[in-house]
Amino acid sequence: MRQVSARENIRIDVYGKFSNGDRVKKSQWILGLVALLALAALAFWARSRIHFDFHVFDEQVARADWGKIVLAVVFIAVSYLFRGARWALLMRHNKKIPLFSLIGVQVIGFTAVSLIGRVADPVRPYLVAKKTNEPLGSQVAVYIVERLFDFGTLALFTSLALLSIPQQGLAAVPGQAGLISHLFAPLFHRFPILSQVFARFGALLATLAGVLVLVVVRLSGAAVASFFEASFGLISKNIGRAIAHKIRTFHADLDVLRSFSDFGISASLSIGMWILIGLSYAETVHAFTASPALAPMSLPKCVLIMMISGGVSVLQLPFVGWFSQIAFVAAALSSFFGAAPEASTACAAMLLVTTSLSVIPAGLIWARFDHVSLRKVTVESEHAEENLVAAEKTDSTVAP
Repeated sequence: MRQVSARENIRIDVYGKFSNGDRVKKSQWILGLVALLALAALAFWARSRIHFDFHVFDEQVARADWGKIVLAVVFIAVSYLFRGARWALLMRHNKKIPLFSLIGVQVIGFTAVSLIGRVADPVRPYLVAKKTNEPLGSQVAVYIVERLFDFGTLALFTSLALLSIPQQGLAAVPGQAGLISHLFAPLFHRFPILSQVFARFGALLATLAGVLVLVVVRLSGAAVASFFEASFGLISKNIGRAIAHKIRTFHADLDVLRSFSDFGISASLSIGMWILIGLSYAETVHAFTASPALAPMSLPKCVLIMMISGGVSVLQLPFVGWFSQIAFVAAALSSFFGAAPEASTACAAMLLVTTSLSVIPAGLIWARFDHVSLRKVTVESEHAEENLVAAEKTDSTVAP
């Protein structure tokens, strides 16, 4: 019989109190206050340098096609069906549950993230573990694999979007083209064709490389861990053991994917879900019919906006994250896609509402019926995560 690690054995009813969690929360609120002050300073600086007409802003909102905005919210709502089904399928080797039984957990979890920030990310695996009476470690493994599929699918869509944009339009694309051009400027100056290849195929190559690493670790995780342990052990045995332990832990997390059919089903659900999310972005952007830059925007460019918004949301802070996300997305719409500041700000704010905040009413109602306190469950899940990390360190210490 396989030995059960301390990490796998942690269940929802065995948590202690951790003073470190309180310190983490305080530091997050301090960081949020600093970010708010920075945004206020930026707004004060931009007030005299950027012309912003609030009358035009109001007009952009008033003339928006609200039918498209409602359709965007519907697309996001349906995407939660895909999220719930994907989670249920990923955990079916440990425990089979009804396919759509975890939709409420997904809705409540993302409501917590929207209201409290990324500190509430552990809420979903915590609630699933509590609902199904499964070890928390197994649900964290599902969460990690779910995130990998999300990032991989978004990277794939970004790659396809870059392939669809004409060559002359790539210079205005944020992110990879400009960054790579600065990093490898001497090489691109000598071989100009490389600049075009990286700009158009760089994201696709990175996606394929990520999939290859995932497959190799899943099939030969022990061998990969031993190789890195021996290689880095030449420099430091402690570093070698630490890296090997991380690889073995990652390999154990990937145990939820036990066949190529598991991978194919999860990938299909991820692609379908992100198609719905992409359509939501497109409908919201196209709803601003008074903007000559936004109304006719192509689907590939809408995908790039989705990429920018998704990247900013990774660092979402409590409440302040709403304003930072609006500011960054509005800046991208204005700088890279030529929209006026008023239209850009109105569109960025509406994107936040349709893709992130629209889940809040359903999440609060669902939490009420399930007797879940968002604030309490966020603190509990944070403490549980700390306990899980401590268990991982114990496993690493006792491992041969």
